[in-house]
Amino acid sequence: MASQDWFDKDFYKVLGVSKDVSASDLKKTYRKLARKYHPDSNPGDAKAEATFKEISEAYSVLSDPEQRAEYDQIRAMGSGARFTAGGQSGGGGFEDVFSMFNQGRGGTRFQTSGDFEDIFSMFGQGAEPGGFGSGRFGQPTGGFRGYGGPTKGADLTARTTLDFVTAAKGETITLQGDDGKPFKVKIPAGVADGQKIRLRGRGRPSPDGGENGDIVVQVSVRRHPVFERDGLNLRVTVPVTFVEAALGATIEVPTLDGDVVRLRVAPGTPSGRILRVKGRGIKSTKGTGDLLAEVQVAVPSHLDDAAKAALEKFRELEPKENPRADLMAKAASAR
Repeated sequence: MASQDWFDKDFYKVLGVSKDVSASDLKKTYRKLARKYHPDSNPGDAKAEATFKEISEAYSVLSDPEQRAEYDQIRAMGSGARFTAGGQSGGGGFEDVFSMFNQGRGGTRFQTSGDFEDIFSMFGQGAEPGGFGSGRFGQPTGGFRGYGGPTKGADLTARTTLDFVTAAKGETITLQGDDGKPFKVKIPAGVADGQKIRLRGRGRPSPDGGENGDIVVQVSVRRHPVFERDGLNLRVTVPVTFVEAALGATIEVPTLDGDVVRLRVAPGTPSGRILRVKGRGIKSTKGTGDLLAEVQVAVPSHLDDAAKAALEKFRELEPKENPRADLMAKAASAR
């Protein structure tokens, strides 16, 4: 944006703030307006897009202390001054502006040392060619998909490995980010393996007055020797004896909290049947899961003579049913 526009545009009025507005209040006002008029929130609304560009342009100048000082100084010259070529209508030309810097209006036409670059360096331009570009004099600097305005700071990443119980119950831990600085992270109850926790506003600062970046923590969870997660549910395999499965029994099952629950195994319970305990799974903001106890009939590996004799007698008395008959029939029908 050429400096001519700084005479014509009242950036304070665009943002609806006073000239003595603080940096924090300026940022709050800008964010509120940016959310309201952002093109993503107003698809197809050309007027909203134009307003968004205006407020982004205004904020990009006023949020930069150097540009804001330059803007206030140039605006103080008065709207009558113009950066126009000498001799053209509209009066004044360059002389009207630079007379304030003792350049005079008669015959002195920037023939002193330094030429234009020395003069523009008074406005923070330095000695680089290119006139009024490179983000100075109100040029927008990145952000919001090319609409101008400040850009968000870069994100920092961190990784942590938690034991199963800590991940399930939650805890505040201390980590070290990519920049080597330690920081505290509150691990929410029920965090899952591979989940990412985003700490908003705790990353690197914006290069041009926008929002800070985030810290993104990637979580790994160690396996538990007994329990396994299934969404918010917890699964546990519970061995039972043949007699318990055949005749029925009441058994004890561990929970993640450390206590035990008593479950009833119905007579004739096969391996693989699930016994559900409501509300004893993972607890999180998304809800609470259940404990799923899967019955597994344990086969004894050592039998004494009396036990073998009893089983031989049972084999003579058990129903003459083939437990694999249904399996064989399904396999045959699928050929």
